[in-house]
Amino acid sequence: MADVRRLPAPREGDWDWQARAACRGSDTSTFYHPENERGPSRIKREIRAKAVCAACPVLENCLRWALAAREPYGVWGGMSAEEREQVLTRKLA
Repeated sequence: MADVRRLPAPREGDWDWQARAACRGSDTSTFYHPENERGPSRIKREIRAKAVCAACPVLENCLRWALAAREPYGVWGGMSAEEREQVLTRKLA
């Protein structure tokens, strides 16, 4: 479970963007990997998730939230958890 103590404090309107997200109502298994998923199946699932993100009108909001929250799982804002971690590591370096 994620450490929620590090989440940004919620403010009115912070989540409004989610109502317009292309993934809203989608099967979450597209965006979050099952236990022990590796290799080609993980790559294919992430490609499908990122295709949804590519057409999303709130992509930037989603990515900004995931980076601020240090979201440790799933595809958010068109990036995998590993890709987001690389971005955060570069910002800290």
